[in-house]
Amino acid sequence: MGTNKNIMKKIKKALISISDKKNLKDLLYILTKSKIELISSGGTYKKIKRLKFKCLEVSEYTHSPEILDGRVKTLHPKIHAGILSKRNNTSHKNDLKNNNFEEIDLVIVNFYPFEKTLEQTTNHIKIIENIDVGGPTMVRAAAKNYNDVTVITSPNQYEELINEIKKNNGCTSLEFRKKMSSEAFSETAYYDAVIANYFNKINQNIFPKKKVIYANLIEKLRYGENPHQESAIYSKNSKLNIDQVHGKQLSYNNYNDIFSALTISKSLPNNLGTVIVKHANPCGVSVHKNNLKSYRFALASDPVSAFGGIVSCNYKINKSLAFELNKIFLEVIIANGFDSEALKILKKKKNLRIIDASNFVVKDLVNFNSVNESILAQSEDIKKFTPKDFKIVSKKKPNKSQLKNLIFAFNVCRYVKSNSIVLACQEATVGIGSGQPSRLDSCQIAIDKMNKFQNLKGDIVAASDAFFPFVDGIEKLVQSGVSAVIQPSGSIRDKEIIKFANQTNTVLIFSKTRHFRH
Repeated sequence: MGTNKNIMKKIKKALISISDKKNLKDLLYILTKSKIELISSGGTYKKIKRLKFKCLEVSEYTHSPEILDGRVKTLHPKIHAGILSKRNNTSHKNDLKNNNFEEIDLVIVNFYPFEKTLEQTTNHIKIIENIDVGGPTMVRAAAKNYNDVTVITSPNQYEELINEIKKNNGCTSLEFRKKMSSEAFSETAYYDAVIANYFNKINQNIFPKKKVIYANLIEKLRYGENPHQESAIYSKNSKLNIDQVHGKQLSYNNYNDIFSALTISKSLPNNLGTVIVKHANPCGVSVHKNNLKSYRFALASDPVSAFGGIVSCNYKINKSLAFELNKIFLEVIIANGFDSEALKILKKKKNLRIIDASNFVVKDLVNFNSVNESILAQSEDIKKFTPKDFKIVSKKKPNKSQLKNLIFAFNVCRYVKSNSIVLACQEATVGIGSGQPSRLDSCQIAIDKMNKFQNLKGDIVAASDAFFPFVDGIEKLVQSGVSAVIQPSGSIRDKEIIKFANQTNTVLIFSKTRHFRH
């Protein structure tokens, strides 16, 4: 073939031990046709025999029976010496010869389904029995010895292996073996990471001394936040728990906005609430019980910013709402499902990305933010608020409507970039000030938005994501027509803020928790 013999390696013996037995027949056919001797064990051996291919059982090959209820099958010197021996090393050759061991050139292994077991049961004993020991050991050995041995860790690699064997007359190239080795080490690392995280979870060790993160590539994206940046999206699951049913490929910025929108949506009451997001900031939120009115109220909060934004509906979209949504340019529409008529209407815009988020659940997991080789980790801020989380500190007490509005505004406020101020009326935002170094500036932006877009009837309430360090912020809000304010306590001037509220007959509520979002 005109290729260096040190690069091409003839496969004479293959060991197959797999949990996932799909797509095996075509592979066995090409291995047998290439006169490769097959060794296997347990269920894999039975499967190969059922498919009518010749195979030697591991226990017969090693002359050692499976023991400990199958916990020890392939953990044998004859197996690992055959995998790990360097073919061009005289000492290794002599060791094999003296022990009557043989070289194993191909290792095809996938592991006990530990991750799947976690999804199916909480039974610790069953989970432990699905920790594979022999499989990862063989894979690591073969991957280490890639110079001489080919390792396959997934049915998705079978086609590539078949083509490689066909192309090279029963051999594999060094380039191919290196590639498979890299994928094999990723596989063992991922597998061990899932196990490590399981043990940390049951031991309630949220921040272990060594943190291992695992994820599957969902897709490589066209680019990142900007066209010169590379980008991809990963998930712990093999697919995302959102389903794109129409439209252009999602971008990095789309995903960022979608997750921001869904985090807010899922914090609202079940099957209620509309959220409009632009650049990861909400620009309109409403929980009106009528879905069409809910969208209109959310849009009215800032119709200019909503242009080109993302709408997330925490309910199923119907025909009448679909007509309304199609009146402006939107990048993405998210909902808990769509009526068939609604889908027909929305799909008229061929580029509009339509997302079904019926299965999306915001979990109380650790959130990560990374820079260079450092990772910031923290628990998520998804606490459900109740009246018990707040303390009324003003002489004037809120009525039921005001209290609902205040808690609604405070909930939205924690998802707005700090410093954040949210103005609300009838459980809909009417002005949002976000991302300002000065809290006073955020107050002014929220007021300006309200005055620009709203003609309000009813109480206006305000929420702040952190305490007012001076009276000037709350003073500005009250002067704009705000009748009730909710804010975290903790300022050395809290007493001055309370005094001002009492002097102006303003309802003032302190939260026991602060809610920055940087």
